[in-house]
Amino acid sequence: MSDVVAVENLVKKHQALKKEIAKVIVGQDKVIEQILLSIYTGGHSLLIGVPGLAKTLMVNTIAQTLGLDFKRIQFTPDLMPSDILGSEVLDQNRNFKFIMGPVFGNIILADEINRTPPKTQAALLEAMQERAVTIAGKQYKLNRPYFVLATQNPIEQEGTYPLPEAQLDRFMFAIELKYPSIEEEIQVVKSTTSDEEVQLSTLFDADEIIAVQHLIRRIPIPDNVVDYAVRLVNRTRPGQEGSLDFVNNYVDWGAGPRASQNLVLAAKAHAVIHGKFSPDIEDIKAVSTGILRHRILKNYKAEAEGISEEKIISELL
Repeated sequence: MSDVVAVENLVKKHQALKKEIAKVIVGQDKVIEQILLSIYTGGHSLLIGVPGLAKTLMVNTIAQTLGLDFKRIQFTPDLMPSDILGSEVLDQNRNFKFIMGPVFGNIILADEINRTPPKTQAALLEAMQERAVTIAGKQYKLNRPYFVLATQNPIEQEGTYPLPEAQLDRFMFAIELKYPSIEEEIQVVKSTTSDEEVQLSTLFDADEIIAVQHLIRRIPIPDNVVDYAVRLVNRTRPGQEGSLDFVNNYVDWGAGPRASQNLVLAAKAHAVIHGKFSPDIEDIKAVSTGILRHRILKNYKAEAEGISEEKIISELL
């Protein structure tokens, strides 16, 4: 099958997928699109939102429609790395046997990831980066496709351990969930307080998603678009030649090269789902906030003056 036909098929399947997800999830179109973009490109996403915005339901619904194995890990202050990865136990013959932990799935929901200490957070790092885990010196490969969708609660700061920058950088998107509109909330209340059960159809399987990931990487991209993406990321870094005064005044630390890679990949996927065969600068702009939001470290002056990461990104654009 040619790539042109594959792109046309993906556009149709993506539209059908959105309709299927909408049977359960009301609104949140932008959020769902960003999660799907990260899945189509093999990235991970961090969902930031107050409790009760159906983050778990959303991830579960997406996993069902994609036909993937879904595992949820509730992160708590006493969670140990072995609770995530699994551990070796002695069997009846006094041989060590490895019992797999919940990290062995296709879609892993790391719920309230900032509630657990850094040692346990770090247990996910190898899984996210290498798609493998090492237990007692032996490496175990994880199933493909493999995605970590982590949630973080922005308001309860007591008893939380902020994610280190190195770990935040592993997430392709940081996606902010906002409250629904009045009309959407009315729809949510009506659908969740009735006895009606929604039947979801599965539209993809694991092999098809892996094929989509390869397709996205094969999409050609003009040099000027790559140049724009790299320059945009470069402009987030203070103290560089040609840095904006705005960035020098308000930013402590800018985005690294992984941001440029993610911008290009996400722009390719964004172009494809909108029926284009090559991304342009508008595609870079469309995905830039979700990709740069968590990679820009503001300074105290920005905090004091109420300058948000979104404001910094919009100045750059």
